[in-house]
Amino acid sequence: MTFLLTLLAAIFVLGPLIALHEWGHYIVARLCGVKVLTYSIGFGPKLFGWTSKKSGIDYRISALPLGGYVKMLDEREGEVAADELHLAFNRQHPLKKIAVVAAGPIMNFVIAIALFWVLFMTPSEQLATKIGQVLPDTPAAMAQLPVGDKIVAIDGHDVQTWEGINYRLAGRMGETDSVSVTLQSEAKGSNATKTYQAPIKEFMQGDAQGKDALSSFGMIPWQPNIAPIVGNLTPDGAASRQGLQVGDRITAINGKEITDWISATRIIRDNPETLLNFTVLRDGKQVQLSIMPQGKKDNLGNDYGQIGAMVAESEIVIPDAYKTTVVYGPGESLIKSFEKTEQLAVMTVSSMGKMLSGMIGLENLSGPITIAKVAKQSFDISWQMVLSTAALISLSLAVLNLLPIPVLDGGHIVYYLIELIRGKPLSEGVQMVGLNIGLLLLAGFMVLAIGNDISRLF
Repeated sequence: MTFLLTLLAAIFVLGPLIALHEWGHYIVARLCGVKVLTYSIGFGPKLFGWTSKKSGIDYRISALPLGGYVKMLDEREGEVAADELHLAFNRQHPLKKIAVVAAGPIMNFVIAIALFWVLFMTPSEQLATKIGQVLPDTPAAMAQLPVGDKIVAIDGHDVQTWEGINYRLAGRMGETDSVSVTLQSEAKGSNATKTYQAPIKEFMQGDAQGKDALSSFGMIPWQPNIAPIVGNLTPDGAASRQGLQVGDRITAINGKEITDWISATRIIRDNPETLLNFTVLRDGKQVQLSIMPQGKKDNLGNDYGQIGAMVAESEIVIPDAYKTTVVYGPGESLIKSFEKTEQLAVMTVSSMGKMLSGMIGLENLSGPITIAKVAKQSFDISWQMVLSTAALISLSLAVLNLLPIPVLDGGHIVYYLIELIRGKPLSEGVQMVGLNIGLLLLAGFMVLAIGNDISRLF
């Protein structure tokens, strides 16, 4: 059942993005006077569709849902009648060819901007960007960032939400340098700001790989102070097997004092398959236990530990000082959607460059399985998360397709730019060599990405 829901979520999110990408190619081709023969969602054998009586275009849904295509009249792919030569794609001016090819990725950029625009216009109550906790032995701790101060900028870029902070920090993945954090101290009765320099070394790599950017950096939003008292145990969990009981209060793990449940779960999650020494208070007496968290994998394939213990129920009240309502008007939302699209596009290209240079590992590359799992996870959270996921995937499709690799749209654009400069197209032989190289590169990336996906499952 989970597999079916994951598949349906992927189709629901990816289907429209692919359809609109191909529609971009399709509509610009027709506007440029190119005859379109087929508009297909998916590759391979035709599952169903129809042929327009007016235009003769074959609209179809095909068996392999890993993309789509628009087939145009072209002398390189078959014989063209003399009276239709002016409608053939290969006979068009290079600028028209570029417009047709670029229209698909541009449509994906437009979708991302539109979805971000809707999200920015949706009022939301969020945690204020005040530092709730600084984790030890992290860049934030080394910079001595004060708890309670409000984060207003990262590396000189204004931030209003924890999501924005997370993206700015994630953009520094793999780097060894320092992160500039600008804080505002309301506790001192002043809105004056102070900028701190937090040193990073191979950020989010090594032992920190798989952790989110905020945890790796070490500054955490406000979190409720939930008493570390065990409220329930799973019968087959490590905690139950090793003697933890309902009502036990965890006071220390590996000698580190525990005062709240979240601190305990953070240590447990960060130490899968590692024996931990627990000190618990039971009936007024201290009890020593040794518990090894079971190794699990989350939806993105990251390892984490789990002992099968749940916290006792308690009421959570967020202090007003740590709450904020984020709302933007239509105009400001549009500006912010453009800014966010630009930021994430630059970060995506930068991440690709870091992978090629070895600054970050190729295991960070994800494929269709991970995309499907993320799509399913977004449906479990909220409609806003579904739109956000769709926007991010659409943006990734745009950037990927614009890479200057033959076979991809970006590679074809390079060919047509050369044709524009030379006054004539590259020879068929040169283009075929480029396409074959592009196919090999693309196949290699796909094998690596799917291999990473599979490794995250086991």
